[in-house]
Amino acid sequence: MAFDDLGRDATDQSQRNRDRWIGVYIGVLAVTLAICSLGGGNAAKEATLKNIEASNTWAFFQAKNLRRQMLRMQLDEFELVSLSDPNLSGEAKTAISAKIASYREQDKILTSDPKSNEGLDELFHRGKALEAERDIAIQKDPYFDYAQALLQIAIVLASVAIISGGTAVLVASIGVGILGALLTLNGFTLLLAIPLIG
Repeated sequence: MAFDDLGRDATDQSQRNRDRWIGVYIGVLAVTLAICSLGGGNAAKEATLKNIEASNTWAFFQAKNLRRQMLRMQLDEFELVSLSDPNLSGEAKTAISAKIASYREQDKILTSDPKSNEGLDELFHRGKALEAERDIAIQKDPYFDYAQALLQIAIVLASVAIISGGTAVLVASIGVGILGALLTLNGFTLLLAIPLIG
Protein backbone atom coordinates (compact mmCIF):
# COMPACT_ATOMS: atom_id res chain seq x y z
CA MET A 1 0.00 0.00 0.00
CA ALA A 2 2.84 2.43 0.80
CA PHE A 3 4.43 1.79 -2.59
CA ASP A 4 1.19 2.70 -4.34
CA ASP A 5 0.98 5.94 -2.35
CA LEU A 6 4.56 6.88 -3.24
CA GLY A 7 3.96 6.19 -6.93
CA ARG A 8 0.77 8.19 -6.87
CA ASP A 9 2.49 11.08 -5.06
CA ALA A 10 5.28 11.10 -7.65
CA THR A 11 2.74 11.10 -10.48
CA ASP A 12 0.74 13.89 -8.82
CA GLN A 13 3.94 15.90 -8.30
CA SER A 14 4.92 15.38 -11.95
CA GLN A 15 1.44 16.47 -13.07
CA ARG A 16 1.61 19.58 -10.87
CA ASN A 17 5.04 20.48 -12.29
CA ARG A 18 3.73 19.98 -15.84
CA ASP A 19 0.70 22.15 -15.09
CA ARG A 20 2.93 24.87 -13.60
CA TRP A 21 5.11 24.94 -16.71
CA ILE A 22 2.02 25.09 -18.89
CA GLY A 23 0.84 27.99 -16.72
CA VAL A 24 4.13 29.79 -17.32
CA TYR A 25 3.79 29.04 -21.04
CA ILE A 26 0.26 30.52 -21.01
CA GLY A 27 1.67 33.63 -19.30
CA VAL A 28 4.28 34.01 -22.06
CA LEU A 29 1.55 33.60 -24.67
CA ALA A 30 -0.56 36.25 -22.91
CA VAL A 31 2.36 38.73 -22.86
CA THR A 32 3.03 38.04 -26.54
CA LEU A 33 -0.67 38.56 -27.25
CA ALA A 34 -0.59 41.90 -25.40
CA ILE A 35 2.44 43.04 -27.43
CA CYS A 36 0.74 41.86 -30.61
CA SER A 37 -2.44 43.71 -29.72
CA LEU A 38 -0.45 46.87 -29.06
CA GLY A 39 1.34 46.54 -32.41
CA GLY A 40 -1.93 45.96 -34.24
CA GLY A 41 -3.57 48.93 -32.59
CA ASN A 42 -0.60 51.14 -33.40
CA ALA A 43 -0.52 49.96 -37.02
CA ALA A 44 -4.22 50.77 -37.45
CA LYS A 45 -3.81 54.20 -35.81
CA GLU A 46 -0.72 54.92 -37.92
CA ALA A 47 -2.57 53.99 -41.12
CA THR A 48 -5.47 56.27 -40.20
CA LEU A 49 -3.20 59.13 -39.14
CA LYS A 50 -1.04 58.95 -42.27
CA ASN A 51 -4.15 58.73 -44.45
CA ILE A 52 -5.54 61.90 -42.87
CA GLU A 53 -2.20 63.69 -43.18
CA ALA A 54 -1.87 62.61 -46.83
CA SER A 55 -5.43 63.78 -47.56
CA ASN A 56 -4.73 67.14 -45.94
CA THR A 57 -1.49 67.49 -47.89
CA TRP A 58 -3.21 66.67 -51.18
CA ALA A 59 -6.02 69.13 -50.41
CA PHE A 60 -3.41 71.84 -49.76
CA PHE A 61 -1.62 70.79 -52.94
CA GLN A 62 -4.84 71.14 -54.95
CA ALA A 63 -5.60 74.55 -53.45
CA LYS A 64 -2.11 75.81 -54.28
CA ASN A 65 -2.29 74.28 -57.76
CA LEU A 66 -5.63 76.02 -58.36
CA ARG A 67 -4.12 79.29 -57.16
CA ARG A 68 -1.15 78.81 -59.51
CA GLN A 69 -3.46 78.07 -62.45
CA MET A 70 -5.50 81.21 -61.76
CA LEU A 71 -2.28 83.20 -61.51
CA ARG A 72 -1.08 81.79 -64.82
CA MET A 73 -4.38 82.70 -66.50
CA GLN A 74 -4.06 86.26 -65.23
CA LEU A 75 -0.44 86.34 -66.36
CA ASP A 76 -1.46 85.21 -69.86
CA GLU A 77 -4.15 87.87 -69.95
CA PHE A 78 -1.72 90.64 -68.95
CA GLU A 79 0.79 89.45 -71.57
CA LEU A 80 -1.93 89.45 -74.26
CA VAL A 81 -3.08 92.94 -73.29
CA SER A 82 0.50 94.17 -73.30
CA LEU A 83 1.16 92.72 -76.77
CA SER A 84 -2.20 93.44 -78.39
CA ASP A 85 -2.75 97.05 -77.38
CA PRO A 86 -0.11 99.33 -78.94
CA ASN A 87 -1.90 102.42 -77.59
CA LEU A 88 -1.03 101.67 -73.95
CA SER A 89 0.64 104.53 -72.18
CA GLY A 90 4.14 104.07 -70.83
CA GLU A 91 2.75 104.14 -67.30
CA ALA A 92 0.26 101.35 -68.11
CA LYS A 93 2.98 99.26 -69.78
CA THR A 94 5.21 99.71 -66.73
CA ALA A 95 2.38 98.72 -64.38
CA ILE A 96 1.56 95.66 -66.50
CA SER A 97 5.23 94.67 -66.71
CA ALA A 98 5.54 94.97 -62.92
CA LYS A 99 2.42 92.85 -62.45
CA ILE A 100 3.75 90.23 -64.89
CA ALA A 101 7.08 90.09 -63.01
CA SER A 102 5.25 89.83 -59.68
CA TYR A 103 3.02 87.00 -60.97
CA ARG A 104 6.01 85.12 -62.38
CA GLU A 105 7.73 85.33 -59.00
CA GLN A 106 4.58 84.11 -57.23
CA ASP A 107 4.31 81.27 -59.77
CA LYS A 108 7.90 80.24 -58.99
CA ILE A 109 7.21 80.26 -55.25
CA LEU A 110 3.97 78.31 -55.68
CA THR A 111 5.81 75.72 -57.77
CA SER A 112 8.76 75.27 -55.41
CA ASP A 113 9.38 76.91 -52.06
CA PRO A 114 12.19 75.14 -50.17
CA LYS A 115 12.19 77.85 -47.50
CA SER A 116 8.64 77.15 -46.29
CA ASN A 117 8.62 73.60 -47.70
CA GLU A 118 5.11 74.28 -49.02
CA GLY A 119 5.61 74.64 -52.76
CA LEU A 120 3.78 72.25 -55.08
CA ASP A 121 6.94 70.21 -55.64
CA GLU A 122 7.53 69.83 -51.89
CA LEU A 123 3.86 69.08 -51.19
CA PHE A 124 3.87 66.42 -53.91
CA HIS A 125 6.85 64.64 -52.35
CA ARG A 126 5.41 64.99 -48.84
CA GLY A 127 2.07 63.56 -49.99
CA LYS A 128 3.77 60.59 -51.66
CA ALA A 129 5.90 59.94 -48.56
CA LEU A 130 2.82 60.01 -46.31
CA GLU A 131 1.02 57.61 -48.64
CA ALA A 132 4.02 55.25 -48.49
CA GLU A 133 4.00 55.35 -44.67
CA ARG A 134 0.25 54.70 -44.67
CA ASP A 135 0.68 51.74 -47.04
CA ILE A 136 3.34 50.19 -44.79
CA ALA A 137 1.06 50.49 -41.76
CA ILE A 138 -1.78 48.92 -43.76
CA GLN A 139 0.53 46.03 -44.72
CA LYS A 140 1.44 45.41 -41.07
CA ASP A 141 -2.10 45.28 -39.69
CA PRO A 142 -3.25 41.88 -41.05
CA TYR A 143 -0.20 40.12 -39.59
CA PHE A 144 -1.17 41.37 -36.16
CA ASP A 145 -4.80 40.31 -36.70
CA TYR A 146 -3.86 36.73 -37.61
CA ALA A 147 -1.24 36.60 -34.87
CA GLN A 148 -3.81 37.65 -32.24
CA ALA A 149 -6.19 34.91 -33.34
CA LEU A 150 -3.44 32.27 -33.30
CA LEU A 151 -2.14 33.34 -29.90
CA GLN A 152 -5.65 33.22 -28.43
CA ILE A 153 -6.14 29.73 -29.89
CA ALA A 154 -2.78 28.67 -28.42
CA ILE A 155 -3.86 29.91 -24.97
CA VAL A 156 -7.13 27.97 -25.19
CA LEU A 157 -5.35 24.80 -26.33
CA ALA A 158 -2.82 25.10 -23.49
CA SER A 159 -5.67 25.51 -21.00
CA VAL A 160 -7.35 22.42 -22.42
CA ALA A 161 -4.02 20.56 -22.07
CA ILE A 162 -3.97 21.37 -18.34
CA ILE A 163 -7.51 20.11 -17.86
CA SER A 164 -7.25 17.02 -20.07
CA GLY A 165 -3.61 16.20 -19.41
CA GLY A 166 -3.22 15.62 -23.15
CA THR A 167 0.19 15.99 -24.71
CA ALA A 168 -1.08 16.23 -28.30
CA VAL A 169 -3.18 19.29 -27.43
CA LEU A 170 -0.15 20.88 -25.77
CA VAL A 171 2.02 20.22 -28.83
CA ALA A 172 -0.68 21.76 -31.06
CA SER A 173 -0.79 24.78 -28.74
CA ILE A 174 2.99 25.20 -28.95
CA GLY A 175 2.89 25.01 -32.76
CA VAL A 176 0.07 27.53 -33.02
CA GLY A 177 1.75 29.76 -30.41
CA ILE A 178 5.05 29.78 -32.31
CA LEU A 179 3.23 30.66 -35.53
CA GLY A 180 1.39 33.48 -33.73
CA ALA A 181 4.66 34.81 -32.27
CA LEU A 182 6.32 34.71 -35.70
CA LEU A 183 3.42 36.59 -37.28
CA THR A 184 3.68 39.17 -34.49
CA LEU A 185 7.37 39.61 -35.23
CA ASN A 186 6.61 39.89 -38.95
CA GLY A 187 3.96 42.50 -38.20
CA PHE A 188 6.62 44.71 -36.62
CA THR A 189 9.36 44.06 -39.18
CA LEU A 190 7.65 42.99 -42.43
CA LEU A 191 10.55 40.62 -43.08
CA LEU A 192 8.39 38.27 -45.14
CA ALA A 193 5.53 39.01 -47.46
CA ILE A 194 3.17 36.12 -46.85
CA PRO A 195 0.64 35.63 -49.67
CA LEU A 196 -3.00 36.23 -48.78
CA ILE A 197 -2.07 37.96 -45.50
CA GLY A 198 -0.21 41.22 -46.20
